[in-house]
Amino acid sequence: MENGPTITAVPLSEADGTPSDYRESPNYREPPVNFEAEQALLGAILANNAAFEKVSEFLQAEHFADPIHARLFAACGKLIERGQFANAVQLKNLFDQEAGLAEVGGARYLAELQSSYVTIINALDYGRTIHDLYLRRELVTLGEDVVNESFEQDLDVGARDVIESAEERLYHLAEAGQTEGGLAPFKQAVIEAVNMTEAAFRREGQLAGVSTGLTELDKLLGGLHPSDLIILAGRPSMGKTALATNIAFYAANNPRQERDPEGQPIEVPEVVAFFSLEMSSEQLATRILSERSKVRSDAMRKGEISDHDYDAIFDASRDLYATPLFVDDTPAISVSQMRTRARRLKRQHGLSLIVVDYLQLMTAPAGRRSDNRVQEVSEITRGLKAIAKDLDVPVIALSQLSRQVEQREDKRPQLSDLRESGSIEQDADVVMFVYRDQYYAERAEPAPRDDETDDKFHERYAKWQERCEKVYGVAEVIVAKQRHGPIGIRKFAFDGDTTSFSDLASEEQLPDHY
Repeated sequence: MENGPTITAVPLSEADGTPSDYRESPNYREPPVNFEAEQALLGAILANNAAFEKVSEFLQAEHFADPIHARLFAACGKLIERGQFANAVQLKNLFDQEAGLAEVGGARYLAELQSSYVTIINALDYGRTIHDLYLRRELVTLGEDVVNESFEQDLDVGARDVIESAEERLYHLAEAGQTEGGLAPFKQAVIEAVNMTEAAFRREGQLAGVSTGLTELDKLLGGLHPSDLIILAGRPSMGKTALATNIAFYAANNPRQERDPEGQPIEVPEVVAFFSLEMSSEQLATRILSERSKVRSDAMRKGEISDHDYDAIFDASRDLYATPLFVDDTPAISVSQMRTRARRLKRQHGLSLIVVDYLQLMTAPAGRRSDNRVQEVSEITRGLKAIAKDLDVPVIALSQLSRQVEQREDKRPQLSDLRESGSIEQDADVVMFVYRDQYYAERAEPAPRDDETDDKFHERYAKWQERCEKVYGVAEVIVAKQRHGPIGIRKFAFDGDTTSFSDLASEEQLPDHY
């Protein structure tokens, strides 16, 4: 290497343990290494510890091909972190008993490294070279593992499992390959914030994120923002899956209206990934078809439809054919599998929104599963938040609520009702609840009492009917937490037959005869 030290490199056979007779084979290829670069970097660090600061953010001891160099780099890091000088004199005492160092010359090798120092300017280049070669060696190992796993005939591991495992390992390797990042000037964050504001200003609807299709909810949230984890929770039969499906379909079926730098209107498609762990893709499609065709979903399943209904369903299906909504109904999917598939979708088609129905049905990352379900759910929510940040898209994750809601007189959910909450409310940027008082009102029909008159019973019954009429077809979306803005409650119309949410008309908008 140019300007590098003139030390004799450690023999490769001593570094990786490859038998010398195998090296003489015509098929043998040496792994990608550069011992001279490792020696040059160590020499720069020993002569001037400031060189360590240039590479310590991305370079680690295991990235060195020579284990002796790895031990030296790790020891330098420990001394520098303690505020001590890392030089040949300090390291001599640490490595007097190191057999491996004695084989290459012991303290003399340290002195030669330090004396071979040329300049600190090249330290960063040396570090990047070492790191790049480490990634190449890992890629070689990964390729060998994929070949070996592909030849193995394991009934429990299919070809798709091998592919997903390889993609996950490649993803982690790509993450480890980041040599940039860390602290950045605040002005960069300011510029990004101004760009986001300008985009919202130019966009039709003045939203900074993906629209939900519900006007009042968009006003409260400002749309669904990239990198946000949105928890949508509710008790069974409240309509949380229906709301998530409505939002997903609206986003996929309505391209974002923006303006180019010249001010001309353009359409940007919103691609949505829907991970349905509870329903099959056919059931999800039935819900969307029911909502679009206004035909009851149960009638569609039973076949109790008229010719007019069938025509409406056919027309709706034709309209939905080109909708960029992608559904994955794999049961008990893990966070790593979800990340791999979402990354693949973004690479191939783009991605604007991820919906997960629902997070308690997911499995914890491999190696982090335990008997404590609260800890597992916490790992899952942290993983979903990481996906949102990594892919820079909003993630809506549905969640169940605990039964303690049913024990209260006011059954509107609270943050403390999140089932197996752990870190759900801490990790989430937005927490929303779906609540329909109609569900509870219809189940509270009064019965006659032995100690009351007919008039008294009719009075109670009339009040119950009045309550049912008041809450019929009305759903509340309760925003209980929002990092970016206010919390509040918004009411919407809910059609139970077609499981659809829509904006609720105010009394001022209704005709007089109503």
